[in-house]
Amino acid sequence: MSEKRMSSSKKHSLKGMMLQVAKELLEAEETEKKEERKRYMEEHCPTLSYPSSKQELQEFCKELHAKIEAVDEERYILEHKAIMVVNEVKDLNIKIVDLKGKFKKPPLKKVRMSADAMLQALLGSKHKVSMDLRANLKQVKKEVKEEDKELRDVGDWRKNIEDKAGMGGRKKMFETEA
Repeated sequence: MSEKRMSSSKKHSLKGMMLQVAKELLEAEETEKKEERKRYMEEHCPTLSYPSSKQELQEFCKELHAKIEAVDEERYILEHKAIMVVNEVKDLNIKIVDLKGKFKKPPLKKVRMSADAMLQALLGSKHKVSMDLRANLKQVKKEVKEEDKELRDVGDWRKNIEDKAGMGGRKKMFETEA
């Protein structure tokens, strides 16, 4: 691993250069936004020239009122459309909730079913293949060991203790405690 590490001064100078480039980019973006705003204002908002006479001022006010009415009408139409869409969304949500409520899924019960019955239920009565996997298995008789019989038939516990009496006086230990 011949990985060369950069010295801290070189890292610091590189970081300084990156910050300088980022600062210049941000400043350029900000000036571009200002110019774009200025262009938009010049296109859409012509310079305001005040009329000199009363008649011209009244004409100007009438024009402004007509523009305001047109904008208000458009705003009202858009607002009405937005309210209609919101109401439609609410209605659809209510319908969704109603449909979910109507079709509640019942709690399913476990049913013991053989593989044949399951395939027949899924595929219909055309299903003829047998899935009985136990048919090919050999029958094995279970042999009962004598040791297991002795363990199961413990019998009287007193007899059990007497049988084990020869082990270093264990019987005497039981007799002294009782």
